Amino acid sequence: MKNNSKSELKIKQIIGIVFILVLIATNMQAVIKTNNNMQTAKSKKENIEQNTINQIEVATIERELNTTTRASEERIIEEQQEKYISIEEIKISKDMDLTKRCGISKEDFKTLMTNLKSDTTGFFENNSDTIYILCEKYEINELFFCGLIAAESGWKIATSHRNTNNYISMMSKGKLIRYATPEEGLEAAAKLLHNKYLTEGGSYYYGKTLSCVQKRFCPNSSTWVNLVYGCMNVII
Repeated sequence: MKNNSKSELKIKQIIGIVFILVLIATNMQAVIKTNNNMQTAKSKKENIEQNTINQIEVATIERELNTTTRASEERIIEEQQEKYISIEEIKISKDMDLTKRCGISKEDFKTLMTNLKSDTTGFFENNSDTIYILCEKYEINELFFCGLIAAESGWKIATSHRNTNNYISMMSKGKLIRYATPEEGLEAAAKLLHNKYLTEGGSYYYGKTLSCVQKRFCPNSSTWVNLVYGCMNVII
């Protein structure tokens, strides 16, 4: 009997110990879970704080970049405005360097062409963009280029010149060379003037003034210089 009582007591003690161990393990799991939750919450909070800091830094950088970009754009605009002269400030002479641009902006040049009363067919106005760009590309004074076109083709652009898109009388085998479009004809004219007449070493180069170009471009004419210069004056 005594042995049975002792056995029961031991069993109860073992059960009690097991219960206590289970309880301790459960509590430990709860503590670990709580710690993990706290750590996760802390990590989330830190991530949120870091993301907020990153967003603030990005926003700051973007503001600085925008400010720098605006300042650069404003500076470029100011430099461009300082770079150009007004239409009223344009100066020409018979002895001027024909490779020097007149100094006005493209918009002002287009205005000049739009207001050109002699341009009764609208040729110069319609091609003002092309003319300005070509003069910039080939280093030709815009007023000289337009004056030469007017002198060779007439303000109304003679039919033969209009049909061939050849505006400064470029010849081959006694005939006007034909070009596919006005743009092609204008570029051919600008390229010819730059490469052969206005660039030192060019096959027809004699100098960069009207009288120098006349000696190679139209050597038999005594009126060519005054004709071209007169057309240039009409523009301004």
